[in-house]
Amino acid sequence: MDISAILSTNYVGCVWSLAGNDYENLDWLDDSPKPTEAELLAQWTDVEYQQEYDAVTVARQAGYQQTSDPIFMQYQRGEATEQEWLAAVQAVKDSNPYPKEPS
Repeated sequence: MDISAILSTNYVGCVWSLAGNDYENLDWLDDSPKPTEAELLAQWTDVEYQQEYDAVTVARQAGYQQTSDPIFMQYQRGEATEQEWLAAVQAVKDSNPYPKEPS
């Protein structure tokens, strides 16, 4: 569990300080109630999924820019087929699959 990631994602606007990744080192400096360690642990699966999802999105964007976008421009100029472009798009998706949603 990454306490800092959970707090940064789900407690936006709250004031806190954390030394390391140990709940015992979490100083809650906000007027709102300090989340318990169990509450944070319960949120970790969703936060971890979102981090992984976001990383895949970034990787796909880079892949599109490097491979399929140039082929799309060739397709627009009549120098490549639509199928070549679509295959390049699918190759990026296949090499960067999204994680399974937590159940």
